[in-house]
Amino acid sequence: MKKKMKSSCDFCQYYDYDEELDSYVCTLNLDEDEMEKFMLYSNRDCPYFKFYDEYKFVQKQN
Repeated sequence: MKKKMKSSCDFCQYYDYDEELDSYVCTLNLDEDEMEKFMLYSNRDCPYFKFYDEYKFVQKQN
């Protein structure tokens, strides 16, 4: 059986460092309904996870 890879905030493109808070935060802008959905998935995989691939951006520059 294959295990589904869990999404990790460390690899998400919406997970950025906030200098004011001096910590990493999720920068995804959610409305009330989306936030409720997000909170319901708190112990599972994030439904908004998007893998951050810095090399993808570099390839576009070439």
